[in-house]
Amino acid sequence: MSPDFTSIDQPFSNQISIDGKTYLYFGGTAYLGIPQNREFLELYLKGIKKYGLNNGTSRSNNIQLGIYNDAEQVAAGRFKSESALIISSGYLAAQLAVKTLSQKGKVLYAPATHPALWLKNQESDSRSFTAWALQTLQLINTSDEKNWVLISNSMNNLFPEIYDFGFLKQIDQDKKLTLIVDDSHGIGVNNFGRSAYDLLPQQENIERIVVASMAKALGVDAGLILASKEMINKLKNTNEFNGASPSAAAGAYAFIHAAEIYQKEWEKLQQNISFLVDHLDSRWNFAPNFPAFLIHDSEIDQKLLKQNILISSFPYPTQNSKPINRIVLSSWHQEADILKLASAIA
Repeated sequence: MSPDFTSIDQPFSNQISIDGKTYLYFGGTAYLGIPQNREFLELYLKGIKKYGLNNGTSRSNNIQLGIYNDAEQVAAGRFKSESALIISSGYLAAQLAVKTLSQKGKVLYAPATHPALWLKNQESDSRSFTAWALQTLQLINTSDEKNWVLISNSMNNLFPEIYDFGFLKQIDQDKKLTLIVDDSHGIGVNNFGRSAYDLLPQQENIERIVVASMAKALGVDAGLILASKEMINKLKNTNEFNGASPSAAAGAYAFIHAAEIYQKEWEKLQQNISFLVDHLDSRWNFAPNFPAFLIHDSEIDQKLLKQNILISSFPYPTQNSKPINRIVLSSWHQEADILKLASAIA
């Protein structure tokens, strides 16, 4: 009888113990190992002692904690944007951005855009990002429509690919573009641990907005929006922002003081990525410096399970599809973990 991996009662780490067996774990989204980082946990506990467990008072209240404004200033500086907004979840950040800004022009979705960014159910789009980019460029430049809203992920973390938005530099200058990019899987990992914000084209006819869940690499249950001061002020004046309780202040406190922790864990993650890459053959697909590795082998998860190794495996795009099988590294993995994995997949 196979163990039940759907009711785990312990924190995720590089190892999971079930029914007396210990499994190496190569899945999830804790790329920087923050949920098990002792220094970060100490910061979070210090934040709890200072601010309490949660804050159920909206940001429009006449009495507020200042920690959120402080965290937003730190986020803007750390991720190279003019201003920032922190809200209770990545989903709410995405919905706040798309619902507020979709009225600014004709909306176009890139393939595989995360459902958190959907205004309504999106039809399946099997195009590659590159094909979509070329067709979108032609569509915008040949259309009489002047105002456009483009919505996309910054990358595809399932079929690892980091998207290049350089094609937008070729859009005619008389076109006004609002670009909303979800960087939930890239922030803290890609672009030397920064966000995708400063990689997006910087020109007068393009308004850049990056949304992200902070719960993945950054290890904080909150959502983040990076944009211009004017745009952030507009978003902060919405009912959605003012009607929602903020994230836990302790998380904001830990985020503010964790710059050195993030940097140290990012460097360790890059070492782990390089170490594993040296042991992979041509069957594996991956994006440079990103810790997810895809293989088109629908049975490899079961083969590895027999060697007490768990990887990310689930059917996609529907429940009847074959599983997507990926190795996902974290900074919490040790060299011995990766060597055992490399031996098992050789």
